[in-house]
Amino acid sequence: MLVAACSSGDGGTPAARNGDAPATAGPGADTVSPTPVLDADAARLPKDREAALDLIGRVIADPDSFGPGVVKRSPYASDPATWPVLGTDCVWHQEKPPGNVLATVTRSFEVPAAQGKGPVRLSAVVTVHRTRDDARWEMAESIEETMRCPTQQLREGERIGSMISAALLGGEGGQATSEDALSESGEFFGTALGGPHAYVWQQAQSLQFTVAATGKGAEGRTEEEISDLVLQGMTTMLVRIGSAVEKQS
Repeated sequence: MLVAACSSGDGGTPAARNGDAPATAGPGADTVSPTPVLDADAARLPKDREAALDLIGRVIADPDSFGPGVVKRSPYASDPATWPVLGTDCVWHQEKPPGNVLATVTRSFEVPAAQGKGPVRLSAVVTVHRTRDDARWEMAESIEETMRCPTQQLREGERIGSMISAALLGGEGGQATSEDALSESGEFFGTALGGPHAYVWQQAQSLQFTVAATGKGAEGRTEEEISDLVLQGMTTMLVRIGSAVEKQS
């Protein structure tokens, strides 16, 4: 279990990583090299950008993935030519994805305000790396960012802090849907929604894929409510990835 400060990007993913990952957390380290949970058909794994974007379109969350009452936000989908990077100033900004990323897409959603409760803002991300090791490095670098930036600015007028983080490898603590999983919860502050409100982020890696989901709370919304939404979106995407790439009997 890792308990530390926060790491999460605008749009719900600490997708792009700067700097070196910890030596104990990278490819080749026995402690982070679990057996893949998916028995993948190599012919069904994407090898180029076109195939990666096609797979993302089939597995990334849609409004129904999070449960009833969730709707699209505008803009709905990110530009696949960019992804979020956490700068040395702990501010997230958009850059061109590195060469080890075949494709990445973020979608944005919302549970509208109702009955005295503010809106819940949600996001989902799927990133397809060239190799499984590249995906594992992304997860390892997420931990490095956790240490580096205890408070982060997501975008103008939005920041997060007071984060608690945890990491589980496949098979640990009942974690059996991915090879590696990270989760964080803390406080979200926004010019439009005030704060502090509940903030939840989760990311998981399986094979050459990483998926992430984020929930930003508002007045009257509990952390449990936000966590349930994020978990539902994550579970849906991981199940879809399995259906898309596993060997067919």
